[in-house]
Parts: sequence; C-alpha cells; structure tokens
Amino acid sequence: MGRPAWLVSLTQHGEKPPWLLKYRSSDGFIIGTVSLAVFTDMFLYGVIVPVIPFAMESRIHIQSNKAQYWVSVLIAIYAAALLAFSPVCGWLADRSSSRRSPLLIGLLALLGATVLLNVGSSIGVLIVGRLLQGASAAVVWVVGLALLADTVPQERLAQAMGYVGIGMSVGILVAPMLGGIVFDRAGYDAVFAMTYALVGLDVVLRLLLVEKKVAVRWVPIAAGRERGTAVETSHAQSDLEASADAPTSSLEKREQQKDVSTSATPTSEPEKGFGTAQEAPSPRIPDDQIPQATKPRLRHRLPPVLSLLYSRRLLAALLASVMQAAIMTAFDSVLTLHAAHTFHWTSTGAALLFLPLVIPSFLGPLFGYLSDRYGGRYFAAAGFLLTCTPLICLRFIQTNTMHDKVLLCALLALVGLFLTLTFPPIMAEISAVVEAKEGRMVAKGLKGYGKGGAYAQAYALFNVAFAAGCMVGPLLAGFVVQERGWGTMAWVLGLLSGVTALPTFLWMGGWLFGKK
Repeated sequence: MGRPAWLVSLTQHGEKPPWLLKYRSSDGFIIGTVSLAVFTDMFLYGVIVPVIPFAMESRIHIQSNKAQYWVSVLIAIYAAALLAFSPVCGWLADRSSSRRSPLLIGLLALLGATVLLNVGSSIGVLIVGRLLQGASAAVVWVVGLALLADTVPQERLAQAMGYVGIGMSVGILVAPMLGGIVFDRAGYDAVFAMTYALVGLDVVLRLLLVEKKVAVRWVPIAAGRERGTAVETSHAQSDLEASADAPTSSLEKREQQKDVSTSATPTSEPEKGFGTAQEAPSPRIPDDQIPQATKPRLRHRLPPVLSLLYSRRLLAALLASVMQAAIMTAFDSVLTLHAAHTFHWTSTGAALLFLPLVIPSFLGPLFGYLSDRYGGRYFAAAGFLLTCTPLICLRFIQTNTMHDKVLLCALLALVGLFLTLTFPPIMAEISAVVEAKEGRMVAKGLKGYGKGGAYAQAYALFNVAFAAGCMVGPLLAGFVVQERGWGTMAWVLGLLSGVTALPTFLWMGGWLFGKK
C-alpha cells in the first residue's frame, strides 16, 4: 500500500519537485526560517519575564517578597534543560538524514510547553512547562544552526548568523516588553495568544522549508555547502596547522585556496570545498607525498561533541557565548523590578526599557559582513571590551529623576550595540573550528567526522555554553541585587565582560601568536 499523497508531499519524498522549490530551498528562505525559529524560541522564553512577578501574586498567590526568587529560578530552569538536552540533540542530529523533521518535532514540543505555562496554576506546573520548553528549544537551536552551517559557505556564515542574532536579540528583549504591555492592557491569557499565533506562523515556514540536500534531487546546482573533508593529501601538514590557527578572514582564505588549487589539483574548487565544481581526473600523487594513516589518538576516538573540547579556539568561543547570554539575560531578572522600584513604573513602563537594548541588534548582518571580510577577532574582542564601560556605569542609576531615566536608556543602548558586535563572529567561529579540525584529521589519514559531520554537535556545545550563560546570568544578577544591591551587580557584569575580551582576542580565529 502506497503512502498517501499528503504524506509524500509533507515528507518531500515524491518524484515531482515541491511547489516553488527554487524559493523554498534558497539561502534566504532557509536563513529566514531559522532566524524565525530562534526568534520564536527566545520570544516564548522571555514573554513571561514581566508577567510572572505580577501573575504569581494573583494566580499562584506567591508572596511579593518571593517574586524575585521565583522569577530567577524559572528563567534558570529553562537554561538548565537547554544545557542538559543540547549534547544529546547534537549527537542525534548528526546521525539523522534530515534537519527539517527534528525542527518540526521541536516546535510541537514548544507548543505543548506553552500550553502548560498558560494553564498552569501552581509553581510545579510552571517548572514542568519551563523544563519542556528548554528541552524543545535545544532541538530548535542545535538543528537550526547546523542547518545554516550545511547551507551557507563559511565565507558568508557570519553575515547569515547576523540575521540569526537579530532573531535572538529581538526575541529575548522584545518579548518582555510586549509581554508587559499586553498583560497590562488585556491580561494573562492575551499574552499567550501572541505566542500561539507566532508558533502557527513558524509551523507553516518549517513545513515549506526544503533542505539543499533534498532539493539537489531535482536541481543539481542546489547542493549547498560541501564539507571540507576532501583535503588534498599533498597539502603539507604544517600548512594545515597554520591555516587552522590563523585568522579566518575571507581575504586570507582566498590566498590560501589559490595556492592549494595550483599545487594540488587541476579542478576548479572555488572555496575550500564549497560549491559544486565538476570533478576531473587528478594527477598521480607520488607515494612519498601521501600522508600515512596514523594511529588515532584518544581525542579522535571520542564522539565529536567531546573531542572538539580539546580545541582552545573552540573553548574561547564557548566562553564568549557564556558571557553573551549571561549579560543579556541578567537584565531579565533585575531590570523590570529595578525600574519599578526606582521610577515607580508599571510593568508596561519597565518593559519598554528593553527597547534600547534590542534596536542595535538590527546591525548584526552588517557586523557579520565585516567579520566575514576582515576576520572576527577584533570585532568580538572590541565588543566585549567596550561593553564593560556602560555596564559599570549602570550603577549610577539610583534616583527617580529625568537625568537617570535618560542615562539608563543611553547606557542600555550602548550595551546592546557593543554586544551585537560579538554575536555574528562568535557563532560563525563554531563551524570554522569544525572545518579546521576535520581538515587536519583527514590530512593525517584519519576519516574525519564521518558522513553526518559534526556541525550539529559543535552547535550543541555552543548551545550548552549559551544555556549556561542564560542560567548563570539571571541567578547572578538577581542574587547580587538582593544581597548587595544594583550598583554591585553593575560592576560585576562589567568586570566579567572586560575579562572575556582577553581570551577572545587571543584565540578567536586561531592562536594570535601561532604560525601564519
């Protein structure tokens, strides 16, 4: 018995090409769908931030002096679930034949979590809802970012990640603002009505999405990004070590690739394994130039999700990811309450303070383009270093005056601008590390990361780092404010941001003092 027509169409296993295949498998559509998926996840994460402190008293009857504690706990529980499930999702995703199906499953789980948060009338149900929300978000993040790494060449990945950064920043910062306004005007259920509408739109786009590796069945030129596993065996190991440690700007890459193409093979291979150039017979390589397979070291026998952690370059990127998330989510647990106590604002007024933080994120694609062109080391390091000053200056916001209100908005705008400098290069750095390490493995005669690659597992590690920041940021800021005050919280965050600039500068794109 054959499959129903609707199932064949849904799974994209039919003989006829899907409707509007060219557009549904285009880079722009895939980037837009992943960006919306990230936005949806971040929106559902943050929409309850300004709502829960007020709803807890009216719906769950929590004492007002316990509101700060439970807000911080609920935010951190989401991050803990994201942290725990990300490695598992990454390992499974690299062994799956499809990125689209896990995305759909993750979205349905996210919808279920939202229903629990909507109807829950006890703290236990809210905790279960946040746990499920974090687990489903692990699927969305890991698979979505791996899908981008599959689709977009490394030379343009930072720019693509800039759009993802917009989705992340807008979701995580606008959600509290809209949540507060809608809760003030229409109540608790109206807040979740927004989330259901957003999930519905997200479902439609994910159903329409056609992966490049599926589209290639009907449009051969749509093969998308090819992994750089076919590193030329005549390439000297010292050259590969240098390319793995050197900053990965597009100008340097093009020079390296010219040398490789002229000395190793007559084929036209434009970008380090990317594209779909026609294969041509290669000249016979002398036996003494073929690298002999060496006995795999322990790190090469481990799953990629563990072996990648041997890379200092990756560890520096993961540390930067922790700090990005910690600084952004720190405001979720303290900004609304501090504005309410200092300026005597309602949830609407307090939520509007997130607007200065989110507006600069629209510059993410521009910063990503510049990082692709000139290398991301200086942009990322400068972003963390510059963020330090406005964070420390937040300690001066202590009185209910117009001066302090204007100063607070200006400082938040600077924090948003400087953090936006860091997002595209850090997110693109993750796949660059995978590509460099796999190239070195193949050059030594090892098999690399296999057919499925390791992009999903690498972005699972990114997810773990980001989740750790989401967990630490609200707890750190909330408890420091509770014990030592707003001013102490400000200089602690500023100090952490400044310190993060150092390893980012030294290892971003490879060890600064390594071989060029």
